[in-house]
Amino acid sequence: MREALTDMTDGQKEILLATPLFCGIAAADAEALLACLAPTLRHVPRDGTVLAAGDAPRFVGVLLAGEVHIVHDDYWGNRSILSAVLPGDVFGEAFALGAAPALPVSVLAKRESLVLLLDSSRLLVACPTPCAGHAALLRNLIRVLAKKNIALTDKIRHMTKKTTRARVMSYLSEVAAETGKNTFEIPFNRQEMADYLAVERSALSATLSGMQAEGLITFRKNRFTLHAEIGEKA
Repeated sequence: MREALTDMTDGQKEILLATPLFCGIAAADAEALLACLAPTLRHVPRDGTVLAAGDAPRFVGVLLAGEVHIVHDDYWGNRSILSAVLPGDVFGEAFALGAAPALPVSVLAKRESLVLLLDSSRLLVACPTPCAGHAALLRNLIRVLAKKNIALTDKIRHMTKKTTRARVMSYLSEVAAETGKNTFEIPFNRQEMADYLAVERSALSATLSGMQAEGLITFRKNRFTLHAEIGEKA
């Protein structure tokens, strides 16, 4: 369901101002900026499609609530999860701003989600009237792109590992480093984790069970704890 910006609640606007894309932009400047950008607010049901592969890459999205996954389905229907998008994250910017002819991926809601869609053609054009927030928005967007590039490098590092065990250890080590904790939750169930790491679910389950038996990790569903021996027994 699409809604106009005027339908945003004060709480939703506060969430938007707390996102990396609107970091450092004053509330009054954000109001003027949003009036200029004329974004669309969408409530997306669980398993609903936010953006579909083959669509023209027109929008830059900001997730305000819920969770969405960026996925790629090949000709035979095999699915790869490229990334999980959490509240505050930006998505679709590389395709929209890079003038890709069509989206090669789909953005699907893992649970009921609230998404703000910004027309990319308005993002790169100066506002008709002086707008203090626009320059800040573009600076923030560059930072978002840089962080996405780092995340892509991280995933490539996981994927270069030759075994399922090595990919699991690389991924879990990265999450531990990002959170600064040895106990954390990941945004994937078991099938989604297998899709993200491009391994078979059965091989992933066997690997996790083996690592737990060795005392390297303990886990329940998507909650993991890494133990100090993980670096020594790899």
